[in-house]
Amino acid sequence: MALCGKVSAINLQGEIECVSLTNKKILLGIGGGIAAYKSADLVRRLKERGAEVRVVMSQSAQEFITPLTLQALSGHPVASDLLDPAAEAAMGHIELARWADLFIIAPATANIIARINAGMADELLTTCALATSAPIALCPAMNQQMYINAATQANLSSLSQRGLHLWGPASGSQACGEVGPGRMLEPLQIAEAATAFFAPPLLAGEHIMITAGPTREAIDPVRYISNHSSGKMGYALAQAAHAMGASVTLISGPTALASPVGVTRINVEGADDMLSAVMADIAQHSIFIGCAAVADYKVADIAPQKMKKSSENMTLALVRNPDILASVAALANKPYCVGFAAETQDVEHYAKGKLAAKKLDMIAANDVSVPGLGFNADSNALHVFWQDGQHALPATNKLTLAQQLLTLIANQKHA
Repeated sequence: MALCGKVSAINLQGEIECVSLTNKKILLGIGGGIAAYKSADLVRRLKERGAEVRVVMSQSAQEFITPLTLQALSGHPVASDLLDPAAEAAMGHIELARWADLFIIAPATANIIARINAGMADELLTTCALATSAPIALCPAMNQQMYINAATQANLSSLSQRGLHLWGPASGSQACGEVGPGRMLEPLQIAEAATAFFAPPLLAGEHIMITAGPTREAIDPVRYISNHSSGKMGYALAQAAHAMGASVTLISGPTALASPVGVTRINVEGADDMLSAVMADIAQHSIFIGCAAVADYKVADIAPQKMKKSSENMTLALVRNPDILASVAALANKPYCVGFAAETQDVEHYAKGKLAAKKLDMIAANDVSVPGLGFNADSNALHVFWQDGQHALPATNKLTLAQQLLTLIANQKHA
């Protein structure tokens, strides 16, 4: 799926209004993976949109596709040597790094991603990544097990936090015969993402409020009721929304996460605190995303002192917490309301029930019983429903998923 800068320019099938890339200078880095064979078509797709394209290849990429092919398609010599005597002052990496308006690395293999994250400059491609001030877009391509490996996910998360863009990956059959996430986006999708990159930000002018993390409902001064939410999905949404041009308010329950750059963060503890913070400022927002895992119940009478062990059993009287999402959706001048449904069974049934009962505009459902997805994980998958439609977003890292969900929200809000 391509990420878009215009509401009218894209849909989730990857179709985009053909905006020109004329006068845009795109440096294409090609890593050593089987998907390198697609790079020839990618060069063609970028050039047909008007871009000037130069290519830098890793040494291993040349085992999959020849520099001569890419030179013929791009119209420029292909760079691969770190210290090239033919380059001006033998400093080709500086020349290329300064030249580019956008640096796309496709395929971005697990090896390339790890070396860029480590700041290595051991060959021309990684040196250009270190030396450029241009934005960098990574198009991951690798075996599905390599992609979901904790080391790769940590590298991708680190690079995302440092401002690199992640385009993809897609999910499907792979050259190794396995099926899963890790396929490089198709050349047309990457070209569309590059086109969208130079378009106005998709969420420009939107004011988005996002709730994230768990709530803690006090039992006594030292104990509380809570849940396993890490806040990672909500924080990814806040980070992505800011990058896509929105003004973002993040109302967060207790987490160990750093505040996304450029986002206004309000810290709360319990559901009542979160409701108060939401209602105090909701009128200023055009979109509300209830991503927090709000406790359904709280203790009826909080003990003023630490409760002592006086018997083998203890009974706590619980009362319902306020439904923050339903409260926002019930406002006379409500924003566009998006909820989350974390379920362990009958996901579609329960999600559609919440969509109707709470009068939401959209709900994103995920099955938290799937290993490696949902609570505390770095990846997730969502099935998104609205009144007359639905769309499945396959498993990927949470920042990419956040970008995809926000694109869907923007398109549906303005449909």
